[in-house]
Amino acid sequence: MMYFLHGALGSAAQFNAIQPLIQGTALDFPGHGRKTVTEPFSLRLFAQLVLDEINASGEDQVEIFGYSMGGYVALYLAAHFPERIRSVITLGTKLEWSPEVAAGMNRMFDPEKIEAKVPAFAAVLAETHVDWKAVCRETAAFLEVLGNGGGLTDADFGRIQCPVVIGWGDQDHVVTEAESRRVAGLIPQGKLEILPDVKHVFEQNDPESIKIFVDRVSKG
Repeated sequence: MMYFLHGALGSAAQFNAIQPLIQGTALDFPGHGRKTVTEPFSLRLFAQLVLDEINASGEDQVEIFGYSMGGYVALYLAAHFPERIRSVITLGTKLEWSPEVAAGMNRMFDPEKIEAKVPAFAAVLAETHVDWKAVCRETAAFLEVLGNGGGLTDADFGRIQCPVVIGWGDQDHVVTEAESRRVAGLIPQGKLEILPDVKHVFEQNDPESIKIFVDRVSKG
C-alpha cells in the first residue's frame, strides 16, 4: 500500500488530482483538514498518525510518497521505524534547516499577514481546515523547532535502510538541488531524481507528470 503525506498548511485534498492515477491512501496530519488542533505539531505526532494508520490497515510495511513536509515525516519514519516502511519517495522536501531558514519560512505562515495580503489564500485555508490560523501558528512553531536542531540529523539519514528517492523539481524555489543531492547521498539506498518543469507548489504541477515520476521510481 502507498500512503500520500501532504505538505505544510495542506491536507489530504492536495492529492485529489493524482489519486485517480495512483492507487493509494492520502492522510490528514493531526490538526489539518477536518481535524482540530489539540496539541503542538511535531515529527513524533505526525509519525504516530501514520503508524496508527499502518496498524489499522493490517499491513506490515508500506510505501510512502511525501510532498514537502510530508516527505520529511516519511524520512523520520524510515529512520526510526524501519520495520514499517518499505520505501520512500519525496518531492519538494526541505532537508537542511537552520534558525535563519526557519525564520525566513515562518514569515509565510503569519495568519494575519496572509489574511491582509492574500485574502484569496486565506479563504482557501479557511475552507481546508477547521482552524486555519491555529494551523499556521503551529506550523511556524514546528518549523522553528526544526530550525533549532529538532529535526533529522545526518546520522538519522545514514541509518535509513529502505530505498529512498529524493525528488526535486527544477522550478522549485524553496528547496535547493544541493540539499536534495547531499541528503540523497547520505542515505545508503538513496538517489536524487530531478523533475523538469516541476514547481514547489504541488497543485501547480501536472498530475500526469507526478504519476509518471512515482510509477517510474516505485518500480525501481
